[in-house]
Amino acid sequence: MTQTSYDAADNYGVADTYDVADTYDVAVIGGGAAGLNAAIILGQARRSVVVFDNGAPRNAAADHMNGFLSRDRMNPAELLAIGRDEVRKYGGEFHDGTVVAVDRDEDSRGSGFAITLADGARISVRKVLVATGLTDRLPDELSAFGERWGRDVLHCPYCHGYDVRDQPLGVIAKSVEFAMHQAPMIRQWSDDVVLFLHRIEDLSAEDREKLAALNISIVEGEVAAPALEDDRLVGVQLADGRTVARSAIFVGGAVTMDPNDSILRSFGAATAATMMGEFVTVDMMGATSVSGVFAAGNVVDPSAQVIMAAAAGAKAGAGINMALTADDLEAALALRGSISA
Repeated sequence: MTQTSYDAADNYGVADTYDVADTYDVAVIGGGAAGLNAAIILGQARRSVVVFDNGAPRNAAADHMNGFLSRDRMNPAELLAIGRDEVRKYGGEFHDGTVVAVDRDEDSRGSGFAITLADGARISVRKVLVATGLTDRLPDELSAFGERWGRDVLHCPYCHGYDVRDQPLGVIAKSVEFAMHQAPMIRQWSDDVVLFLHRIEDLSAEDREKLAALNISIVEGEVAAPALEDDRLVGVQLADGRTVARSAIFVGGAVTMDPNDSILRSFGAATAATMMGEFVTVDMMGATSVSGVFAAGNVVDPSAQVIMAAAAGAKAGAGINMALTADDLEAALALRGSISA
């Protein structure tokens, strides 16, 4: 465990020190792009950081990333491996333990936190960054498509659209709103796009006209399962026995995105409704409504791609360092006052 010591004589012009013994400045819970980038920023700011990571990133099924400047088509696991090495270069540490609870640390007069691990161990920290991402869930009736997730059953056209360009593509959505959002967008990557209405029953004549204007075909009837040959998608089977030939299916409008935010909610962090459900809100520097608790990445932004999550982590890292700096100043002033007295 790291001990962070502040030398008041060097930093604040008083002849004494105060210690945060056996305490990390920051616990980063989640070792994806957001968490790692925050840890790098904090390490470069000479803060002591411990990162907890369960090794199960959201994009584990993907073999490469798109849209990441200088890292286009890199394997996501390679990006994380490089990131971990960079965190260690600046003194960051990684802990294999599973975080089961985060509570206010009574020994820190309410300003710090105690991290409890599955084995009962407790680690004290001054600030917490939650970067635990989200979990994509297909509805039960589409669960068979989950086995193809990240391969030819896809959710984000910006992540995967270029890879399946000019192929016969399909869109499955759970509502008119999602259908009319994603189907026209997918049309950008292929001139052969089919919208499977599945359980949508209220598609208006106006919306049908819009789809027709883009030459997007509509398939009525409930979707049953993917049609496969030689471990690749070749179509979509419908409940009535028909099979519609397709090479890839976008299901972003059918997926439920569940933020892994139990830690944030346990503190009563404020939330807001989004197109993808209720998510915890943060300010521009990643601060939640809970003092000392920050969040970044998909846990608070369902639309963030890897590069966006990394950027959010960088801003949160800077925000946390600003908060720590303010605390340091307050402590130094209190120490100076006690010495003067």
